[in-house]
Amino acid sequence: MANSGDKYRSYLSEEEIKNTKWNFGPPNYDDVDKLFEEGRTNIWPVGSLEEKVQRLVKTWEMELINKADPDEYKTLDAKKFKLGVNGRKFLTLEEIVKIGGGYNTFLQTSLPASLRFYNSEEETADSSQKLFRTTFPRGFVLEILQVYSGPPVIVYKFRHWGFMEGPFKGHAPTGEMVEFFGMAILELDEHSKIVKKEVFSDRGELLAGLIKGKTSNESTEETPSGCPIMSS
Repeated sequence: MANSGDKYRSYLSEEEIKNTKWNFGPPNYDDVDKLFEEGRTNIWPVGSLEEKVQRLVKTWEMELINKADPDEYKTLDAKKFKLGVNGRKFLTLEEIVKIGGGYNTFLQTSLPASLRFYNSEEETADSSQKLFRTTFPRGFVLEILQVYSGPPVIVYKFRHWGFMEGPFKGHAPTGEMVEFFGMAILELDEHSKIVKKEVFSDRGELLAGLIKGKTSNESTEETPSGCPIMSS
């Protein structure tokens, strides 16, 4: 897998960036990679199975979120690929795009609407990306903690984390680290392209950290002089 242009992701050379159609413009991972290097729990040797899987998954996430044309995806077979989350129905790329991609796919739930602190049915690809980029201005980082089996079926444990330095759905930023863990299974074809991915994680572990901050109604108190005290 080509790795020029980015330390942790493939297919981000200057030429590839220039010739690729992007959803939000060419991605810049400088802040994300700095956060990753400061907070990761392992430094996998280059060429090790763990490093290869970590690069593959980071590149896959980059393509799924940022590339506008599925025919330009290089980590997966766009015609065969399907994604399953927490035992729910597997989705094709077309179905993933239809529900808003990225966060909307991974934060689906059967909870009643009144109990959804994040309702993927009310969010678009643009609104979800804007929301989480505001909440995590330095990024929401992935690392591979352990790889249990190698290709063609790769089973691994992962960790996602970031610092809530922006608001989330009316909840004030806490500045605290928010993290969650999960397991995933990748199936590769004979060309080392991903054709199936299944992910298991607890969406509540992510959302719990995002609703700890006071809401706008809770964040002010009246002093005797009538001046509000703002929550920091």
